[in-house]
Amino acid sequence: MLTSQVSIAKLTTLPTSYYALLATVALLALLFARRTQQPTPPGPRGLPIIGNVAELSGGFEWIRFGTTLRKQFGDVLGFKVLNNRILVLNTAKAAKEFMDKRASKYSSRPVLTVIGELMGLDQAMPLIPYGAEWRACRKLEHVALNQSAVKQYRPVIEHHAAQLALDILQEPDKFLTHTRLCTTRIILAVTYGLSARVTATEYISLAEEVMRIVTIYLRPFAHLCDVMPVLKHLPSWIPFRREAEYGRRLFESFVSTPYERTKQAFAKGDAEPSLIRDILASMPQDSLTPEVEHRVKWTAGSMFAAGGESTFGTIGVFMMAMALHPDKQARAQEEVDSAVGTDRLPTMDDKARLPYVYAVVQEAMRWHPMLPLSLPRRAEVDDEYDGYYIAKDTTVCANLWAMGMEPNAKYPPEQFIPERFLDAEHPTPNPNTWAFGFGRRICPGKALAEESLFVLMSTLLAMFKICAPPEGIKPEFESRVVSLPKPFKCIFRLRSPEKADMLRAVVATQ
Repeated sequence: MLTSQVSIAKLTTLPTSYYALLATVALLALLFARRTQQPTPPGPRGLPIIGNVAELSGGFEWIRFGTTLRKQFGDVLGFKVLNNRILVLNTAKAAKEFMDKRASKYSSRPVLTVIGELMGLDQAMPLIPYGAEWRACRKLEHVALNQSAVKQYRPVIEHHAAQLALDILQEPDKFLTHTRLCTTRIILAVTYGLSARVTATEYISLAEEVMRIVTIYLRPFAHLCDVMPVLKHLPSWIPFRREAEYGRRLFESFVSTPYERTKQAFAKGDAEPSLIRDILASMPQDSLTPEVEHRVKWTAGSMFAAGGESTFGTIGVFMMAMALHPDKQARAQEEVDSAVGTDRLPTMDDKARLPYVYAVVQEAMRWHPMLPLSLPRRAEVDDEYDGYYIAKDTTVCANLWAMGMEPNAKYPPEQFIPERFLDAEHPTPNPNTWAFGFGRRICPGKALAEESLFVLMSTLLAMFKICAPPEGIKPEFESRVVSLPKPFKCIFRLRSPEKADMLRAVVATQ
């Protein structure tokens, strides 16, 4: 009896903080239990253990997400692979809710073990976790890519647009090759100040090989090692480890080679205007520490990798659409001839007088976005959306293809109709509000890309009638992170002999 009284006495004399701690633990346990009992976003029932592997593989997932699965489960879809959760957002409204309004929770990237950790691409701006280092890199990009800074590169864009037209005039069967060269040269000139002669011989093939690796691995759970990171510890002779080591060497060469060339030119005093030149000129020599130089090198390399490929793909979509829709092409050309004339090429200064041409640009971006699922984000904390539980570390993907295919009462989304952007009664959102991403990680090259697309498309419209071959064109695209058009044929017919003379004179004087 005495022992029991003593025990009760000890219990009743415990500090108040002890009871507060017990109450807190109990409350947290209750909240955790409630949260784990909350429903997760709806989606197809997966297989035991492996989950929704079938729904996330097989190619062109964005179409399934935005059509059959959206009709069945709604605008926000949930998937699971082993213990990994994936969230797909099929509307711009949902994407803006997560990535704009809740940017503090959804601005980081998921950990991509193969391409990020093993290949080293987690040093590049697109994959760096959101934080101080990311902000430092973003500040460097802003030097070259803000709206005002991009204006200084308009002569570069106009020069390469004219050169592209001349190249197609001389070798029309190689129009896709020349277009890729053109878009890569533009981004190399802006980033490193390298001339067309240099870039044509040294860096184009390197950029193409980098993009081959990136388009294979830069997607959620692209490799089994991304699902089970422990596999990264397998011996280096395993095939995927050898591929990863090859990728690491390739990426390092990709970011180092053009940077070193521009750095040497800057030291000699003959560097052309570029991001690298402006950065080097803005800092004292003794402040270029190895850490800062590493940041500059990888930030520039990120611009190089990301900039040219998506512009090339969108120009390819434009060429295909013009060949398939000669009536749309004719209307755009009438506008160019009326507003610009026939004795010069269009420039960015003409944009306000070319609303239909700009509608064509928008429609090419909408009809087939180059990054159909954008680049994924990661939930940094547990969250809730519309009554659904979003677990920490959930991978979040914005389905840009579905946003482009949003139904319209007047204009079928699957058809190429630029007029949809000129109709105030049945408005269609400008794709530049979603095609470049959302929130803090919106594409920093947005202004440069938009200006490049407008000048390149308007120049080609001024010079050529783009026609389908006798066998026709079937629009087909690659099922990759960057979904480029598959190779196709077009016929480029010069609109008048005088235009050829004008074009040669323009290129000769630039």
